[in-house]
Amino acid sequence: MEQQLHTETQPGSASARGQNKAEMSSVTWSITELAEEFGLTTRAIRFYEDKGLLSPERRGQTRIYHPRDRARLILIVRGKNVGLALAEIKEILSLYDQEDGCETQNRVALAKFRKRIEQLREQRNEIDLQIKTLEDSCARLEAQIERQVKAAAKSPSASAKTKKPEKAIV
Repeated sequence: MEQQLHTETQPGSASARGQNKAEMSSVTWSITELAEEFGLTTRAIRFYEDKGLLSPERRGQTRIYHPRDRARLILIVRGKNVGLALAEIKEILSLYDQEDGCETQNRVALAKFRKRIEQLREQRNEIDLQIKTLEDSCARLEAQIERQVKAAAKSPSASAKTKKPEKAIV
């Protein structure tokens, strides 16, 4: 298991909470700490590393995650939570280092987000249609059951033998 790594500050200390940039740059995390913080497995974080989304510092077999790695992991988790593919997330992250003040990154991210919003709206429309179809089917089946119960109450033995059951097709 990887040991917990910190230089001068612990993640919960005052300087780790962001008092200044110099102090934050000295904060590091282990893979285990990040996994616990984000509710991920260490295997998932290593998978993101294998896919080129993260590139922690290595000291032998130990991975050392800096604030930039943690920020990238936040974006990866958020992207996955809204249904972006890893390739899309990687594309957005790869644009960070361009020298345009992140304008290109923001434009690409915005386009992907809008596309995802449209996909989700289409899914919502499909789900609404499925719900309506199921509600209509439930209403038809409830009416059919009610008719069957009434018919059985009138003549329990006769209706069971002579009457064909109605189809229960949704």
